[in-house]
Amino acid sequence: MTDARNPQPQTERIHRAIGDDNVCVLTFDRPASSANIFDRATLEELGGHLDFIELSPQLKGVVFISAKRAIFIAGLDLRALEKNVSISQVRGLVELGQNLFNRIAALKIPTVAAIHGAAAGGGCELALACDYRVASDDRATKIGLPETRLGLLPAWGGSTRLPRRIGLPAALDIILGGKTVVPQKARRLGLVDEVVPVEYLGAAAAKKIRRGKRPPPNHWAANNPLSGWMMALRVRSQLLKKTRGHYPAVLKALDVAVKGASTAIPASLALERDAILELAQTEASRNLIRVFFLQERARKRAEPAEAAPIARAAVIGAGVMGAGIAQWLGAHGLQVILRDINVEQVGRGMAGIAAIYREGVKRHLFTPREARDGMDRIFPAPEESPLRRAGIVIEAAVENMDLKRKIFERLDALAGEDTILATNTSALPISELATATRRPERVVGLHFFNPVHRMQLVEIVAAPSTAPEVVQRSANFARRIGKLPVIVKDSPGFLVNRVLMPWLIEAANLFEAGANLQNLDEAMLDFGMPMGPMRLVDEVGVDVALLVARTLAGRFSDRLNVPAVLVKMNDAKMLGRKNGRGFYLHGKSREPRPNPETAAFVRDRKAAAIPTLELQERMVFLMVNEAARCVEEKIAAEPADVDFAMIMGAGFAPFRGGPLRFADSLGPEKIAGAMQNLVDCGNPHFAPCDLLKSLAAAAKKFYSD
Repeated sequence: MTDARNPQPQTERIHRAIGDDNVCVLTFDRPASSANIFDRATLEELGGHLDFIELSPQLKGVVFISAKRAIFIAGLDLRALEKNVSISQVRGLVELGQNLFNRIAALKIPTVAAIHGAAAGGGCELALACDYRVASDDRATKIGLPETRLGLLPAWGGSTRLPRRIGLPAALDIILGGKTVVPQKARRLGLVDEVVPVEYLGAAAAKKIRRGKRPPPNHWAANNPLSGWMMALRVRSQLLKKTRGHYPAVLKALDVAVKGASTAIPASLALERDAILELAQTEASRNLIRVFFLQERARKRAEPAEAAPIARAAVIGAGVMGAGIAQWLGAHGLQVILRDINVEQVGRGMAGIAAIYREGVKRHLFTPREARDGMDRIFPAPEESPLRRAGIVIEAAVENMDLKRKIFERLDALAGEDTILATNTSALPISELATATRRPERVVGLHFFNPVHRMQLVEIVAAPSTAPEVVQRSANFARRIGKLPVIVKDSPGFLVNRVLMPWLIEAANLFEAGANLQNLDEAMLDFGMPMGPMRLVDEVGVDVALLVARTLAGRFSDRLNVPAVLVKMNDAKMLGRKNGRGFYLHGKSREPRPNPETAAFVRDRKAAAIPTLELQERMVFLMVNEAARCVEEKIAAEPADVDFAMIMGAGFAPFRGGPLRFADSLGPEKIAGAMQNLVDCGNPHFAPCDLLKSLAAAAKKFYSD
């Protein structure tokens, strides 16, 4: 409560109260928002409160807390780093934040951050400036510094104070990985001092205040210049191997944290400031921030919320994908029927679900109770059962149109009139499946990506007959279960596989023509893809890649073919990781190594001497061209949807912003010219599409910004 001793201006974002114990409580509560963030106005408000605290000798301590349900403070408002913001404005914001957190650290009275919900970036840095940190044991509470994921580094004292708090080795793991950690791990690291149920958070903070100020921990053994130099040498080598130099933020963060750990705080903060000003101007950071905003856009529900969100679901097919979908739905509170043709198939699916939960518990993604409750929400069904109470039924059977049509005929009879009938097919036409039902308007594609518990994207595939209301409900459902939806038009391969397959087919053709297996993969790793094309084929399965290639080649025979190598490998049961033999040999305890059996599938040596840059261009430009066609044909609403889907669904190099952002950075005219040169050399499948040619001719780009 406040009283006459507590004069304060009317504020909107931070509320101040002083109790009878003379402890000042600053409660962050950004109006009309579920999150607290730091923008300039909030920082200036915080400065006003610090003015009051510094001039109030009667105060015994300060507690920082949040009124939000699941957020302590989420960090900097990234709009402050948009392209039209000047570097002098960024400098002013960095220095303002550093100054405020320095003032908190310098207060003569004890300070406590009482953390419930996410304390990320600036929220974590504020907490690090406090004497104590107490955290709730709630699932929503996570603490860390994700800035390197945005091409930046912690520059409000995070790179300086975290190594001093928990030691340089542990701090580098968080800073370089852009990690947030759960409360129990934060306590083990020394990042928080106590973890309590949320209802005891205030009492725990008051207890810390009564202990008074305390000296900072001493990690000199890890933070001295010699140890730091040796650590940096080893870690830099690991980072270069992992990032191939494409993510400058991690290397810069390594330098700042290591140098800052053994120097005075003002000098370390200056290193932070100079580094972030440099990084904020890089194209990698701009693209990563764009990706962040695209993720936020996908999470937000532009449509009105449903009166009764879907609470019950059924999954038909208990294979890898079906079991993965069922596990995800159960983990997000839905009751799920998991159906397959017999007890053995359903049993294997349930065993796969149990394995996902065991791994999740080991990684602290679930508590044992949450895992048990998630399993209890899944009802195995080896026999046909009524589905009228299910809000959605997701078919995840094998990619066979005749089988899927039969399943949809039965689902049409078993499901309720308002039940959404969805298919998880990765390439088969939704419109054809819809004709197997009496009400084709309720049939939609809901394409999850493998593994379901790691991949965030879901393609919402709308056939011409799909009702707009069903598309909207499906997108809302995807958001409700924590996925990121992108709405696409029904077309062979939809969006992600449509853009991805020309790359994989070209790689297979190049392999047949004598290009070295590892050179193909290394070329794309050097470009920034998370996995090379040959390894990716092995991971998804040679049989699956062949099926999608046949589907797309059947529709786009003018530019796509079915590589003979995939047919021969499929016939030889060389299916990739799933049976240990593909382009690589896969063992449980060793890195995959090239499979010598594939040498028999090389028809000539024409491509053996193609240099790395040309290999990259041949594969990447085909993706760009197909992405442009998807815009041209309105498969997706706009270029940003295409780029977002390719980053989230296929791992297209995030620092490049997606295939169309990459095209803009290189110049459509350069790409179209290079592709036409390949056509002139006898490669007609490289013909640039009309949109790419028109942009090149007009010297325009896909994006206007």
